[in-house]
Parts: sequence; structure tokens; C-alpha cells
Amino acid sequence: MLQVEISASVRETSGKGAMRRLRSEGITPAVVYGAGADALALQMETKTLTATLLKIVRRNAVVSLKIDENTEKSVVVKEIQTDPITDALVHADFCEIDLEKAKLFNVPIKLTGTSKGVDLGGFLEFAKKEVELKGKPLDIPNEVTLDITALNIGDSLTFSAIAVPAGVEVMDKADKTCVAVNK
Repeated sequence: MLQVEISASVRETSGKGAMRRLRSEGITPAVVYGAGADALALQMETKTLTATLLKIVRRNAVVSLKIDENTEKSVVVKEIQTDPITDALVHADFCEIDLEKAKLFNVPIKLTGTSKGVDLGGFLEFAKKEVELKGKPLDIPNEVTLDITALNIGDSLTFSAIAVPAGVEVMDKADKTCVAVNK
């Protein structure tokens, strides 16, 4: 799984006016919650946060959140709020996770090779472009691959054909079709 690092500091202010001042200074308000603790109000440099979020957009990522240089939390991005007109970053929510507990993640499926059936005029059809995996966050791969070279017209691959690392299990039904070549 992708890992990134973001620096933050504890935010002492709250309210609409104070948040507008922060945003005008290039700082984005944020909050981290979870792990049975109270929510912690944070502030982050907008430019750095935006660049980091663009690296991990639509991907599973564990964020090492360094708070005031003395505290570190492992979190996932829960929600990003943007201005509907300017698309500027307005607020970020992070959820603290335990790296030793198994969780569910949706991971994209990448196809490799060129199917014989497609070369003969068949159509490649995905039943699902993602697979649901369960495991410790750092054991989850960024993507899983399926080799479709041997598929002829009428052939298919099921979720049981997906190879995953040790300690990770596929949650989709093993006999369910993942990809097929049809006429």
C-alpha cells in the first residue's frame, strides 16, 4: 500500500471567521478522529497538502501524520472538501487506523497481456474492475494483476485467479467471474 507523510500542527482556533483567515494565509483546517480518542483539530499548509493529496487520489494510502514534530499518527484520508466554484481545498478529514488490524480495501485489477479471443474478434468484459481484499493496511498491494493472454472467446477468469500476498485474503466469491471474453 502507498505510504505518504504529511506535517500538521494543532489548531487552537475555530469558527467560520477564523477558518477564513487561515485559508487566506494558505493554511487548510483539518481534523483527525478515531482510535477511541476525541477529534483533534489540525491545520496544514495548503500547497503541500494539495500536492500530497494529488499523489494519492483514488488510491489506498496510509498517511503518516506528523503533528507538531512530536506526535505521529497513521491515518487514512476520509473526506476532502473543496470549494464548488474555485475547486480550492477547504477542509480535510483523516481517520486514525491501527496498522496491526485487518481492514477491507477495494484494490484495482490490472490486466496484462493480450487475449487470444480479443485478437479473434471477441470483446473483453469486466464484471468488476476492483477486488475487495482484507488484511493489514501495509500488506495490501496497490493493485493486483491478471494475465489474460490465454483467454479465448467464451473463456473467463474468476476471482480465485487473483494472486495476493500472504496474510491478505480475497473477499469476493472465488467462483464469481472477474473478466471474460465474449462474442
